[in-house]
Amino acid sequence: VGSEMCIRDRAYATNLRDAAKEENVDTTKPLENVLATISKYSAKMRNNGGGHYNHELFWSIMAPNAGGKPEGKLIDAIVALFGSYEAFMTQFETAAKSRFGSGWAWLSVTADKKLVVSSTPNQDNPLMDVAEVKGTPILGLDVWEHAYYLDHQNKRPAYLDAVVEGKLNWAFASENLARGTVWTYA
Repeated sequence: VGSEMCIRDRAYATNLRDAAKEENVDTTKPLENVLATISKYSAKMRNNGGGHYNHELFWSIMAPNAGGKPEGKLIDAIVALFGSYEAFMTQFETAAKSRFGSGWAWLSVTADKKLVVSSTPNQDNPLMDVAEVKGTPILGLDVWEHAYYLDHQNKRPAYLDAVVEGKLNWAFASENLARGTVWTYA
């Protein structure tokens, strides 16, 4: 799966650069600028821009033997808004489990600086103007079947348990909370 995912991510980046060139996008500006107005662009830009952004965040947030719980300002914000870490995880896992078909589960920061859990279809994300719930993602979980089929067959809940219990890089999520995320077209 690892090498397959790298090839897929490379394809998103290549196709994103092609779409940006075709649509005269200024690639010196952050990708988030395009995602914020994605409804003005082609399906190629939406799918590859979202795919590239989402996977870059996903691979950065995954770490072998990470696990544990968030600390510092992130756990303080989670407890303040969700009541407890466990209540947050229940909501996050529900967003991931209940996404019909392919998509993503997110922990994002809204414009009014509150954490929110959401889910998007396909390669969409909370940065996009087409998203139901908008915000800046600090944690994204891939719930496309390719993310879990080889290790967990069609058992998405087993994949979620494995990821949540031992692979979430909470230190990276905390950094995202502090600075926001900025990805390029490369």
